Amino acid sequence: MKERAILVSNISKRFRIYKSPKDRLKEAISFTKRQYHKEFWALRGVSFSLEKGATMGILGINGSGKSTLLKIICGYLLPTGGGVRTEGRISSILELGTGFNRDFTGRENVILYGGLMGLSKGLIAEKMPIVEEFADVEDFFDRPMRLYSSGMYARLAFACTIHMDPAILIIDEALSVGDMAFQHKCIDRIKKLQETGVTILFVSHSIGAVKSLCQNAILLDKGRVIKEGRAEDVANYYHGLLAQREQKKARPVSRLLARLKKQS
Repeated sequence: MKERAILVSNISKRFRIYKSPKDRLKEAISFTKRQYHKEFWALRGVSFSLEKGATMGILGINGSGKSTLLKIICGYLLPTGGGVRTEGRISSILELGTGFNRDFTGRENVILYGGLMGLSKGLIAEKMPIVEEFADVEDFFDRPMRLYSSGMYARLAFACTIHMDPAILIIDEALSVGDMAFQHKCIDRIKKLQETGVTILFVSHSIGAVKSLCQNAILLDKGRVIKEGRAEDVANYYHGLLAQREQKKARPVSRLLARLKKQS
């Protein structure tokens, strides 16, 4: 039996939604314990495991809970219920520029990111030219990151993340930013990491990317896992689900057009 790199057990996450900051303050100082918030469950009872060296895709429309799940696995958020166990150093690309200081240069941010990942100064210096070459932001590498475009952010974030010797690599829609040439370079690098036994959790709206890179996948909808199994099977199911939803949206428009046509 292979060892597990990630074990997610019955994870749930609740957020409190307030209409305004004033309502948050009112609730905090209320003597009657009156609630001024609405509860929103981003995740409900999510469970799965990922073996070491395997690649799993996570699919779902916006708002299905994908990013919240990744943040809990990485330790950026605490779950309301359930738990997560991971084995090995986690390197992640979540929100664009997470972990970077906009006032630091690209080079300084590589040092900062490497330090946060627990790498020694010597190892960071050894990896610096590799990261610089892969990011390919030219002279901007030694300029403050507040001057970077979103594409430059993504290039440097990806270059840092994949070259910090992760045991687990977590990617959230990072390949959606940047030109096609850079996206192909990223995919090639991911495949090389797979060959070295890195465990990868991959979130993408690209059904093709999930099919080509992942062995297994899960599909989230409204915070719940509604499908899991072979990546190709889950991706095909997701594609069919999207098609059904588009048809439902189109029906009222089609009826309106038909009614207008009769009236004319």
